[in-house]
Amino acid sequence: MIIVLLICSEFEFRNSGYRLGFLAIDSLFNANDGKMKIKAMLPATLTSVITSGKIQNLGLIRLLDYTANDIPGKSEEKYLIVTKCEAVAPALDSVIKAEIKASNGIMLKSKQDFVAKSASQIINEQRGNAAPAARMAMTRRVHPLVSLNPYQGSWTIKVRVTNKGVMRTYKNARGEGCVFNVELTDEEGTQIQATMFNSAAKKFYDTFQMGKVYYISRGSLKLANKQFKTVQNDYEMTLNDNSEVEEARNEEAFVPETKFNFVPIDGLGAYVNQKELIDVIGVVQSVSPTMSIRRRNDNEMIPKRDITLADETKKTVVVSLWNDLATGLGQELLDMADKHPVIAIKSLKVGDFQGVSLSTISRSNVVINPDSPEATKLKSWYDSEGKETSMSAIGSGMSSSANNGSRSMYSDRVCLSHITSNPSLGDEKPVFFSTRAYISFIKPDQTMWYRACKTCNKKVTEAMDSGYWCEGCQKKDEECSLRYIMAVKVSDSTGEAWFSAFNDEAEKIVGCTADGLNELKSEEGEVNEFQTKLKEATWSSHLFRVSVSQQEYNSEKRQRVTVKGVSPIDFAAETRLLLQDISKNKTSH
Repeated sequence: MIIVLLICSEFEFRNSGYRLGFLAIDSLFNANDGKMKIKAMLPATLTSVITSGKIQNLGLIRLLDYTANDIPGKSEEKYLIVTKCEAVAPALDSVIKAEIKASNGIMLKSKQDFVAKSASQIINEQRGNAAPAARMAMTRRVHPLVSLNPYQGSWTIKVRVTNKGVMRTYKNARGEGCVFNVELTDEEGTQIQATMFNSAAKKFYDTFQMGKVYYISRGSLKLANKQFKTVQNDYEMTLNDNSEVEEARNEEAFVPETKFNFVPIDGLGAYVNQKELIDVIGVVQSVSPTMSIRRRNDNEMIPKRDITLADETKKTVVVSLWNDLATGLGQELLDMADKHPVIAIKSLKVGDFQGVSLSTISRSNVVINPDSPEATKLKSWYDSEGKETSMSAIGSGMSSSANNGSRSMYSDRVCLSHITSNPSLGDEKPVFFSTRAYISFIKPDQTMWYRACKTCNKKVTEAMDSGYWCEGCQKKDEECSLRYIMAVKVSDSTGEAWFSAFNDEAEKIVGCTADGLNELKSEEGEVNEFQTKLKEATWSSHLFRVSVSQQEYNSEKRQRVTVKGVSPIDFAAETRLLLQDISKNKTSH
């Protein structure tokens, strides 16, 4: 790997409005190697290194990997996208203007000096006596996935297929087609999803084989749809008929590093029934025998095995292993259960069975006793004190009926002012809270409901002749149902806020279905039952489980608070909560 020492100067943060186009926040700086300067950029993944002071103005850094790109509109100028670097010296007194030696004896040279070397020289220096096939592979300029962005020119990546989807057909207003996608992982463990449509899907479907390594070029990138993305990457890739996919043979040594982003067990409640997949690490408490479950859609019997994990939060969670993971790895875990191994699992789905539960999917990856600091720390804690500690299930005390972020109504309790006084809450992803408040106002002339399909609950439109057409089910029905979509004003002692409530939650607030409220609205008479029903719903106290997110409207971000669960006041539980708060205050004083 080429190593260059550079001096950082004129450091500053730029937001994503700077259209060299990298991640959400880029750090731009001028790099100086003693002979010349060049504009350079650090990705958002290295922001913490900068803010911690490890990399600073006039500091000396070593580039371990980077990509050189042309500046749009200025073909003679280039900029570097630094994907891996390390700080080697604190800030210097001044910018180096002449070629000197660094403290570790490495001569500072410009990038041009390295580019001047031939490909064979670089291969011989870095790979020594590598086989001819390996030396040929090294002549390609392979880009790491973390360096790719939509504004880049040509690039080539070397990746392994770590998940392959099935070919799916679709039908919309533009016609019919087919689509499939693959998940690709490079040697550093960075992942990206690649999607192919129609002719490209048919062209590459048989080419991509699970577990094989490929060189890929001439694809396009765009911002990933966060609602549907299954891998941790800001971008997603699209391959078309002009894209090039070539299998990299004899690449058994190319083993992608598995990168984890662990969620502690006591923090799983915020991910219940979300589309986002999570990673977890824990000590195996117990392993169940294999059982067979009949799949609902095709009645096929599939194997399942449950394991119970615990971590330093003193909480446990049940993880369901399915198919081969249940029979193969599950049996291995059962045989060593008495040793309480540490396992790390990537890509788990969080469900609401018994409050909170985890389940593997086809792309899940399980590592037993991983060689990582997290695993070492967890094992040390368990051996020293964890095995004697009383554990409780994360699902206990949580409402299984509340979707999305369901937790106990007495956890994460905040006042309304905590939400309204923090306008940046939910900027990156939705955050969840519980609060106790009164319904203070329901605007009677708002759009309170929509016409929904009785099968899938999606919005329907009136058919040309009669009845209603559902785009989701692709069928017409003579009848439809009404489902709530309304805004309510809530208040507590600290302030007020507007909550968005959907059908199930709104029914609990109003006290009747949307169809029933619509009938009251259409009735004629001296007494307006519709207005009366809304007034009855106001000034009643509820416990709310809410999500706070950011919604863009007219290029301006606004806070949106959505009701995820509504419960009546349990005064005994409220009293216990107050007693706990009083006890905490006494302890702190």
